[in-house]
Amino acid sequence: MTAEFGDLVRDHLTKVEKHNGDALNNVAELFLGSIKAGGLILTGGAGHSLAAVAETFYRAGGLSCVYPLYHPDIQPLHGGRASTSAERLTGLADEVFAHVGLSGDDVLVVFSTSGVNPYPVELAIAAQNAGMPVVAVTSSAANAVAPRRADTTLAENATIVLDTLVAPGDSSYPPDNPVTSALSTVANAFLWNDVLARLSDKAAAEGVEVPLWRSSNVPGGDEANQRYLDLYGPRVPQL
Repeated sequence: MTAEFGDLVRDHLTKVEKHNGDALNNVAELFLGSIKAGGLILTGGAGHSLAAVAETFYRAGGLSCVYPLYHPDIQPLHGGRASTSAERLTGLADEVFAHVGLSGDDVLVVFSTSGVNPYPVELAIAAQNAGMPVVAVTSSAANAVAPRRADTTLAENATIVLDTLVAPGDSSYPPDNPVTSALSTVANAFLWNDVLARLSDKAAAEGVEVPLWRSSNVPGGDEANQRYLDLYGPRVPQL
């Protein structure tokens, strides 16, 4: 059984990579342009999409120029039912977005499987109103059947869409009647790190240094990271 699930995940990620090939390159180009201009990569999401936001922020091998958009009310660990209610609130995204000091060269990435709740949709709208490109990491299949809770969807307010291809409801196993084993977190992390790999290649080809964290648990890691803490700390209060 476990081997069957492993095959299912590997097959799914292969489909995700093929489906999003051009879009992944375009996102890497957006990131590179932002980094060259001294911008920040803003990342947002609610509920379990915050797992993807955590993947983007202050981790070994990750971008140092990430600003995570966060409010305690949207975190399930602060209250499961309350977090569901919070992402359906109109106005919370504007409150969170208003705290960011924008540079004019920033990019927003929003993770939301359903892409229909006010919080992720309004994050994208706020960024667009600020003249910022928006990358939506979402599921077109889930979007198609999810109850509309905002006037538009996340994908409709995005510059580039990365499709996780997860089924409505997110469960993947057993394949003939899925009830468990959600794939969105795996797909989100895969897409984010695929972008970083492509960004690394594009930056190397242009001779551009990508600001990356090192593990604090390897020799010299703390010393190497201090450079980026000094550089981005004043702009990213979460650091």
